[in-house]
Amino acid sequence: SAMEILCPLGEAALIGAREIGITVISISLSLIAVFIPILLMGGIVGRLFREFAVVLSAAILVSMVVSLTTTPMMCATLLKASGVKRAPGRVKRFFVRINRAMNRAYRRTLAWALRWQPLTLLLLAGVIGLNVYLYGVIAKGFFPQQDTGRMIGGIQADQSISFQAMQQKLDQFMSIVKSDPAVEDATAFTGGGNRNGAFMFISLKSLKDRGATMEQVMGRLRPRLAKVPGASAYLVPVQDIRIGGRQSNAAYQYTLQADDLEALRTWAPRVRIAFSRLTELADVNTDQQDRGLQTSLVIDRDAATKLGLNMRLIDNNLNNAFGQRQVGVIYNPLNQYRVVMELAPEYLQSPETLKFLNFTTNSGAQVPLAAFARTELTNTPLSVNHQSATPATTVSFNLAEGVSLSQASAAIENAMAELGVPVSIRGTFQGTARAFQASLSTQPLLILAALITIYLVLGILYESLIHPITILSTLPSAGVGALLALMAFNTEFSIIAFIGVILLIGIVKKNAIMMIDFAIAHQRNTNASAGAAIYRACQLRVRPILMTTAAAMLGAVPLAIGTGDGAELRQPLGIAVVGGLLFSQILTLYSTPVVYVCMDRLRTWWQRKTTKLTKPTSGTPHISPIPEPS
Repeated sequence: SAMEILCPLGEAALIGAREIGITVISISLSLIAVFIPILLMGGIVGRLFREFAVVLSAAILVSMVVSLTTTPMMCATLLKASGVKRAPGRVKRFFVRINRAMNRAYRRTLAWALRWQPLTLLLLAGVIGLNVYLYGVIAKGFFPQQDTGRMIGGIQADQSISFQAMQQKLDQFMSIVKSDPAVEDATAFTGGGNRNGAFMFISLKSLKDRGATMEQVMGRLRPRLAKVPGASAYLVPVQDIRIGGRQSNAAYQYTLQADDLEALRTWAPRVRIAFSRLTELADVNTDQQDRGLQTSLVIDRDAATKLGLNMRLIDNNLNNAFGQRQVGVIYNPLNQYRVVMELAPEYLQSPETLKFLNFTTNSGAQVPLAAFARTELTNTPLSVNHQSATPATTVSFNLAEGVSLSQASAAIENAMAELGVPVSIRGTFQGTARAFQASLSTQPLLILAALITIYLVLGILYESLIHPITILSTLPSAGVGALLALMAFNTEFSIIAFIGVILLIGIVKKNAIMMIDFAIAHQRNTNASAGAAIYRACQLRVRPILMTTAAAMLGAVPLAIGTGDGAELRQPLGIAVVGGLLFSQILTLYSTPVVYVCMDRLRTWWQRKTTKLTKPTSGTPHISPIPEPS
């Protein structure tokens, strides 16, 4: 036979591959099943992580094939059996003593847990309840704020400001920004369609050179920028991922919509003032521009006609003075220059210039403007924004230092409720804040979908309805560990942390699979009780369980403690994985065996019940037995 021609190491490799084969397949397929909900996830989050799920699933499939084929072959070829026994060194003896002490302690505590099963089950129920509580109280965010070293500054001045005055304000802001030691360079521009606005683009020095985070730099610049009169500056950190929303002076937007423009103009300032009083928000501003100043020229047509003027003549003269009218082109051999006629710049700064304008009639007489017209100073909207064909005003805001997006969202909802905004004014989050609200509502559903998918896959692999429940009982401890670790490091439960929890669901269950797979085989082959079978399985599998958990945990440590540019985006995943693995490893070594014994007891009870119900009696037709659940 093939076994007879194999060397001892080859035979050992073949036996090991045969013993662990089903376990490896179960772990791999159930881990791939975890990523199926991510593949089906919609929205921007689904598009971002779809490739992540596909790549990781393909890598797991390849590693499963390698583990079942190449690894046993390499063990039979590369491992060498030594015939000479050497005395172990001091370090090896130290670790051997530690390993034996840990095994003795685990056997004693495991026996105690199996004797006091109700207490262990009560602890597991408490962990499940703690999951729900921690998920409700933990600070939630969308994506972690990255320190990219780049900021955008939005400047908003009084709506009646002139272009020349806006340039002076911009110079003041630029001098303040450039004077900060952390700033490497800054550029700015104003003009265009936004007469009373300007933008600054700020580049900071590298993190090690500036000695302060981007949030700290923004914190010390804000009070200095607030000292410039007549204008406000808002700093926004540049992020690699920014979702939707219109252009604004802050990172998050809350849009008010109404069918009646006057009602929107009445309530939008009240909402902005209410938001500015919230301690959870910073840099609250609005894009409502309805207080611009305009000089209206009221012409007395009858008086103008008596003086020999008509509207066409008046319009042409005003266009010549203020319209930047092109009146000619100067040509030379290399270029051409357009000739634009207008008043001298010093006469364009005030409506008082209108008093000195004279209009020439057809008869050649000079008529001053004051003889047939007067000026009125009125307000006018500089712009009217729309969304979904209705007038809209967007209130933009940043988060105060140490405040999460979930806390800010709750504060905004409470402020809107206390303000008593009428139903005709509709307020919704937009951009990143809206994507956060959508992801927050779908997170529990995605976790539930992952659990159902794992249950179906494990049910098919084990042909049982009971054993998948035992394996899934390991997951609550992983969730508690991840949430506690995030709270301990003052880290928000963001999308990145959520992906870490999804990974934990796939990693943690391998502990239970390694135990239960051996216990099922041992119970079937030796007809042992469930308690004896799972006790034996824990004794033999505790070492590989600890080894695989330690390997996965150490692999996530660099993500958790990493520094440098963009490290903030990876840290929540590492913290969640390390905390979840550490806490679940401690608990599942005791809870899983107890749940296995209880589930086997439930299976036996169900088997007896179905056998009693299907047992034929005299005078009644025979009923075929119901197949066993396990």
